[in-house]
Order: sequence, then structure tokens, then C-alpha cells
Amino acid sequence: MHNKTKISDILSRDEIKSFSERSDAWGAWAVGSTWGVLALTFIGLAWARELLPWWGFSLALILSVVIIAGRQLCFGILQHDAAHGTLFKNKWCNDVLVDWLCARPIWNDLRKYRPYHLTHHAKTSTADDPDLCLVAGLPTTRRSLMRKCMRDLSGVTGLKFLLGRLLMDAGVLQWSLTSDVRRLPQESRRWWDYPRTFFRNARGLLLTNGLLLTVFWISGNGWLYGVWVLAYITPFPLFIRIRSMAEHACLESSPNVLRSTRTTQAGWIARACVAPIRVNFHIEHHLMASVPYFRLPKLHALLRQRGIVAQPPTYLQVLKRVSMRTHDV
Repeated sequence: MHNKTKISDILSRDEIKSFSERSDAWGAWAVGSTWGVLALTFIGLAWARELLPWWGFSLALILSVVIIAGRQLCFGILQHDAAHGTLFKNKWCNDVLVDWLCARPIWNDLRKYRPYHLTHHAKTSTADDPDLCLVAGLPTTRRSLMRKCMRDLSGVTGLKFLLGRLLMDAGVLQWSLTSDVRRLPQESRRWWDYPRTFFRNARGLLLTNGLLLTVFWISGNGWLYGVWVLAYITPFPLFIRIRSMAEHACLESSPNVLRSTRTTQAGWIARACVAPIRVNFHIEHHLMASVPYFRLPKLHALLRQRGIVAQPPTYLQVLKRVSMRTHDV
């Protein structure tokens, strides 16, 4: 199966139509439940600060940061599904509602993300894949992987990302979601061009995060915004790393998505942290990007039944696979 696999060779026309059917109700549930979990987490943390001793509050804070980072990743996946036009039937909901409720709060931009991500689908695992650097150098050693994870958890990766995003919105670096960024020409630019460009490009971030901060401030818990930022610069980069490795690391460079893409088993902990709204069904997504998230498990079951895909590994098994090298090169 080195040649490109066509979904029309696997599913009938009626099956393709059925699997591609979208739902505004399921889209609204995905967005609404994500914000609902965030709201409950922030409310619970505010109560914990008032009612629990310092050690109890510390544990609640750690748990809350993990939950919030998982929902921040969920916002990224909701943006991903909207970029494919599969989260809602309604185009305005996919293009505008998701942009403002999901992409902008985590310093993203759906209009820039869509062509970037569709290039990834067209050029998966090739030299032209914009996401290739996310899995470059793998497999590595267990020690090297631990160093990468510690940089994520310590905030080093997150702070570098914030600096990069600032320079991108200021027009200094080319827009990208990875570390593979390029400097843009700066000839003839004046000093005031930088803040003007930044505020024009970052207005979505500033408006949505300003509103979030205002809500916290009015409730008498302005400090909760600091927890939102803490989650963004600590577990969030780690969750992105694990998700990226699970999807494409240590696989073949092949036009056949069955060889260049991986589906991963996800229990409730994985779904809370690294695999929101069924993103772990990644072979299925690459085979047929028109399938909305809530139909991916059914598509996976059908592919298993027809012998197209095998039993997927767990996230722990993937981590062992990407850290199997015994010595640094």
C-alpha cells in the first residue's frame, strides 16, 4: 500500500455522504461544553482559594492548570475542524464564530491557519509539509525527550512561543504555528510600523483576552487570568508536543496516509489533555477530512472491520516508540 489510498476504494458513495453529514447541534455542543468546562474549573478554583487550606488549594491549582491547558488545546482542535468546514453546517459559524470563540482566545487566526493546515494535508510527511519540524529528529533518546518535556513544563517553550507570536504579529517574522519561522524584510519600515502592525494583527487576542480579564476582575478574581496564562505557557505546549508526535512521528514519508499517519487509543485522561473531540482518530481524518469529529469513531470501527487499519497504540506506547533511540547522534 505504498500508493495513495483513495477513500472511494474503501467506502461506497452513500457511505461517504453519510459520514460527511455535519451537525450544527454537535458543533454547538463542542464549543459550548469546552467553555462550560473552563467556567466550572475557574469557579471551582475560586472557591478552593476561599475554602481550602494552602496545600488543598495548591493541588486544586495544579489540577485546574492541567484541565485549562487541555481545553486550550481543544480550542485549537475546534479551530482545526472549522478550518475543514466540518464543525458546523453553517459557514458563518465555521468561519467567524469559531474564529472568535476558539482561535482568537489562544492567539490564533483561522484565516491564516486554514491555508497553512490544508498544505499539511496535501504535503503530509514530505519536505513541503509545514508541520514536519514538529516531529523532526524522532525517534530520540528517553533523556532527550525528557529534556523537551521539561522545557515545556517549565514555561521555556511557552515563553518562546509568545515571543515568536509577538514578532509575527508585528510583521518581523512570517506567520507559522511551528518553530520553522522566517524573518520578513524590514527595509523602509519606521518604528511606529511595528506597534501599528501588531495591534492590527493581534486585535482578536487583545479583545477576547481583555474580555476574559474583565469578567475575572468584575467577579473579584482577577488573579484567575494569571492561571489562564500559566496553563498556556506550561502544560499547553507539552500537550501540543504529545499530540503531534502521536499523529505523525516515526512513520514513513509516504503519500499513503495509512503509512504516514497514526490513530491512537485515547482514554478519558488522554481525551482531557491531548486528544479532545476525537482528534486521536487521525488516520481516519487524513483519509477523509470531510468527516466531522463525532463520526470518526464509527468510521474507525468500519475501517477496522474491513481490515484497513489495525489496533491503534496507546499514547504511552507512542511515547516509548519516539524515545527508543539508545544514544544521541
